[in-house]
Amino acid sequence: MRIGLAALAVLALAGCVDRMVESRVESTLVEAGLSDQDAGCMARLMVEELTIAQLRKLKALKGDMQSMDDYVEAVRRVGDAETLAVTASAAVLCTTGLAR
Repeated sequence: MRIGLAALAVLALAGCVDRMVESRVESTLVEAGLSDQDAGCMARLMVEELTIAQLRKLKALKGDMQSMDDYVEAVRRVGDAETLAVTASAAVLCTTGLAR
C-alpha cells in the first residue's frame, strides 16, 4: 500500500513539474512575440519532445521576433537540428489548427 501511495506521489510531482516547465516555455514564447494561443499550443508540443537543455537554449533567444517565421528563424540560428525540427513542426501544427 505504501509503495502504491509513493508511486502516486511521484507521478503527481512529475505532472506538476511538467506543467511548470510548460508554463515557463509558454511565457517565453509569448515574450518572444507569439500569440497566447500559439504559445500555449507550441509549449505543450515542445515540452513533450525537447530536453530541458534544449528548452533553456530557446529561453536565451533574443531579438525582434514579429512573427512565427521570425521565431523559427531564430531557433534555426541556435544550431540544434532536433530543436529546429520540433519547433518548426509545432509551429505548423499550431498555426494551422491541427494541434489545438
